[in-house]
Amino acid sequence: MMEKEEKKVTGAYEKAAEEGIDPRCIPQTLNSLPPVGDEIVTPHYSKEENDVWGYLYNRQTGLLEGRVCDEYIKGVELMRFSGKEIPSLKKLSSVLYEATGWRVGRVPGLIQAQNFFNLLRDRIFPSTDYVREGHEIDYTPAPDCFHDIFGHMPLLTNPNFANFYQKFGEAALVAKGEQQIFLERFHWFTVEFGLITNSAGRRIYGAGIVSSFKEVDHALGSEVQVIDFDPYKITSQEYEVWHLQPILFSIDSFEQLEEGFNYWAKKEGILN
Repeated sequence: MMEKEEKKVTGAYEKAAEEGIDPRCIPQTLNSLPPVGDEIVTPHYSKEENDVWGYLYNRQTGLLEGRVCDEYIKGVELMRFSGKEIPSLKKLSSVLYEATGWRVGRVPGLIQAQNFFNLLRDRIFPSTDYVREGHEIDYTPAPDCFHDIFGHMPLLTNPNFANFYQKFGEAALVAKGEQQIFLERFHWFTVEFGLITNSAGRRIYGAGIVSSFKEVDHALGSEVQVIDFDPYKITSQEYEVWHLQPILFSIDSFEQLEEGFNYWAKKEGILN
């Protein structure tokens, strides 16, 4: 009797890889804990590198006015970002630790999923410390510190988002098979491309939108179908990586995000 063939589940990044992928997007394996917090040595940035950061910072700050959520703005104020120079990961780690108990770990680039989730579980955000080059100013497929710092870190000062992200890492270490794809989708439609709708209106919070030149306008435009937050709808929704997103999900609050994820993950048996 032949054994039943196990259904192969392919994630969005795996599909992209089948078509050829930038070598910088191939995950690296960490064999030990990366430098964290005070262990991080800040590199000497050239004028050109600081200029790229400054250009991106000033452009995105202008685009985000009236479009990004208040929680993100509060995070930027706490971190005291400036368009003059690339921030020190060591200093940003100190701000995060005081706000929500998170720290920053300096990583060499995109890291392997198990490494990534282990760090999240331990409330360590993995960040690069190099910035994209001028010829990739509008878009880079590879990680860089502008996306990591400007896109991701401000919301980690919010207690509900910080708790959600830690629980996400914890759940991802337990997930198997199709559950791993569900979590990949959950991450995409919240952490990277999430929207929030509250008394102020619809706003952006996902890092993939916040740090993108084209997605800011597009995400709040009429061409996008916005669906109310529902973990089961999110985990059933496929997506493609490298184009403007046609479907997005909107939460009502970060409390809803934290509580909704906890409920779903416990039902799936991947969170205690």
